Amino acid sequence: MTHTDLAGRVAVVTGGGRNIGRAIALTLADAGASVVVNGLSNAEAVGGVVREIEARGGQALAALADVADEAAVSRLIGAAVDRFGRIDVVVNNAAGRPEQPLDAMTLADWKGVLATILDGAFLVARAALPHLKRSGAGAVVNIGGVSGHIGTRHRAHVVTAKAGLIGLTKALAHDLAADGITVNCVVPGLIETARDPSRQLPHHHSVSRTLTGRLGTPDDIAATVRFLAGPQARYITGQTLHVNGGMYLG
Repeated sequence: MTHTDLAGRVAVVTGGGRNIGRAIALTLADAGASVVVNGLSNAEAVGGVVREIEARGGQALAALADVADEAAVSRLIGAAVDRFGRIDVVVNNAAGRPEQPLDAMTLADWKGVLATILDGAFLVARAALPHLKRSGAGAVVNIGGVSGHIGTRHRAHVVTAKAGLIGLTKALAHDLAADGITVNCVVPGLIETARDPSRQLPHHHSVSRTLTGRLGTPDDIAATVRFLAGPQARYITGQTLHVNGGMYLG
C-alpha cells in the first residue's frame, strides 16, 4: 500500500470518536481519504478526531447521529455527500457493549444494543448504497467482535448482534457484488483500549490469551480496515477477518 492509496476517496466511519473508531478514521485519512467522523453525542471527542486529521493535512467532517435512527442516518449520509461529493467507504463501527445478566436484561436493553450494532450497520449501508454504486470501487467494512464467535457471559445482546453482523456481511456481499462493492467484516480480539476504570474487564478478556503474548491495539484493527478499503483488496468480499493475535483461530 502507498501512503495515498485512498486519495480522492471518501469514508464514513461510525463510532469514530474514540478507541478503534478513532484509529480507523486517522488511518484512512493518512491514506488520503476524506473522512466523515460519526459519533452519537460526544461532540468533543468527534471534533477532536477531526482536528487531528486536519492537523495532519487531511480533510474531515464531524457528524453526530444515532445510527439506529433512520432519519438521522439519512442526514448523516446527506451531510457527507454535501461536503465531499461522494462516498466510497463505509465502516460500521458504532456499538454498545453493556454487561447485564439475562435476568436483569429488559427487552428495551436487548433492542437498544441490536439497534446500534445491527440495525445501524444495515441503515448506514443502505443509505450510502447509491453513492457506493457510483464509486466503482465501493467498500463496506463491518466491525465485529470476538464474543460473537466464542460467546461470553452477561452480554447476550452484544454476542447476538456481533454474530448477526457476520450474516449481514455475507448477505450484502452477495447483493452488492454486481455493483463493484465489497463487503467484509473485521473481528477484533483482545484490544487495549481506553476503558472506564470503575468497570471490570469483560469476562472473555480475563479468561482468554493470545498466541503473540500481547494485547492488540486499535491501530492493528485500523490497518486491516485500510487494506480492505483499498485497491489491493478488490478480490476479497464476504469474508470475516480475525485480528486477534491467535486468541481465536476461526
